[in-house]
Amino acid sequence: MMRKFLVLMACVAMAALVPGTARAEYPDKPVTLVAPYSAGGASDLAARALASVAPKYVGQQVMVVNKPGASGITGSAFVAKSKADGYTLLLSRVGGNCLVPAMNANTPFTWNDFTFLGLLEINPFVFVVKADAPYKTLADLVDAVRKNPGKLSFSSNGPFGLLAVGSKMLLDAAGLPVNAANDVPYNGDGDAKVALLGGHVDFLGVNLSSVMDQIKGGQMRALAVTTDSRLKDLPDVPTVAEAGYPGLEILLGWSGLWAPKGLPAEVTAAWTKALQQVKADAEWNKLTLSLGSLPHILAPAETEAFVRKQFETYHAFGKKIGAGGK
Repeated sequence: MMRKFLVLMACVAMAALVPGTARAEYPDKPVTLVAPYSAGGASDLAARALASVAPKYVGQQVMVVNKPGASGITGSAFVAKSKADGYTLLLSRVGGNCLVPAMNANTPFTWNDFTFLGLLEINPFVFVVKADAPYKTLADLVDAVRKNPGKLSFSSNGPFGLLAVGSKMLLDAAGLPVNAANDVPYNGDGDAKVALLGGHVDFLGVNLSSVMDQIKGGQMRALAVTTDSRLKDLPDVPTVAEAGYPGLEILLGWSGLWAPKGLPAEVTAAWTKALQQVKADAEWNKLTLSLGSLPHILAPAETEAFVRKQFETYHAFGKKIGAGGK
């Protein structure tokens, strides 16, 4: 009997080595999470927040790798072309995964060229200036641009990123040409805020999570946020509606978890389950809120519907200003 048992176990072990006879349960090695913008920005912060808790629910480490460039295109295209096995994922952002394909026909992918695993969080947009700038209100800033066309500048994360589009939407809402202030692009919102702090530009429209520390620390002055009511942590900062621009409430940063197209169903299911567990994770919720973001985990189908609506909004604005997307 013992001999038969040993022979049986040997056969099982050999079968596991033959391709197609056995599959290890996903994941059986660390997962790479690509953040397509520079370190210190909203994409990087959201990626690291997820990576800090996800191992509890997927059973493997999640390693964040920054691949900045071209308004998020570089990192996003890298993931889109990666093997659809669940070991290379994307921390998606509204800029690279919605705005760019909506406004740039040369983008090597469009908004739905990925497997949607879930939305993670939404992030208010805020217009800021350096703390010692002469502009005390959003009206002050807009008036300065109107009186000095082509003189003031803002930093962005590329011509089709949310930072650029947000500032251009402000100019458009004020009845000004979208080039009334100069767009100075950087690799990511982390670099864009450094440019403002260094005095290289006059203002910045950016995700709140990227600049919350600088606002609270007194290095930047927030002029308006795109929420429908004032934020508890920034009670003195008016909303864009209070500042006279209610249409700018559409400006919203967000993060999601995407994978290459054609992801196996069992891998999608594993991450869908994990994200629902992350949704209830006190540590992740606290960290996300501390970054200025609002936890907002959605299932794959809900995520796709949310992104579709965002894409259609920015595609329409792109047509208005002469930018044609996919």
